[in-house]
Amino acid sequence: MADLLWGDVKRFFDPDLMGSLPDARVPDASVDDWQAVLDLVVEKGWKCQYSEGERVVPVPWAEAVLSRPAEAECPELRVWPAADVLAIFRFHADDEVDFDVDLRELQGQERLDVFCGFLGEIGRRLGKPVLMDPEGDSGHPVLGFDVEADRVVLLADPQVR
Repeated sequence: MADLLWGDVKRFFDPDLMGSLPDARVPDASVDDWQAVLDLVVEKGWKCQYSEGERVVPVPWAEAVLSRPAEAECPELRVWPAADVLAIFRFHADDEVDFDVDLRELQGQERLDVFCGFLGEIGRRLGKPVLMDPEGDSGHPVLGFDVEADRVVLLADPQVR
């Protein structure tokens, strides 16, 4: 059974309403959590590409990425949990795993199920919630993986936004 039904949440996937690149995050994270995400990507065999600026390089250990100098360019890890579904992880800080998704790629029940599955994989691995906020509105999640419920749940009323 699907975590969420498209008809119930499609407003949260409207790029005009939410911004085309909403923010997904795991708060209260650590370097170990970042490493667990990197390990998960490898274990699941998800296609990925790590880059520092314009240079594409092999994925390093999380500790190496997160201990770079403050003035260094923020690296990113592009992960495709399914064809045409991209999540872009940015290594801004060690205390929050954060990534963007493109809502234009997440239209319809099938893509919603892929997205919920992706959040669930991360949340289960870390044992922590994975939240999605409207673009530029961090701290106001509309949905997320709930560890106790072991599924993605609504955290806001889709009729209100």
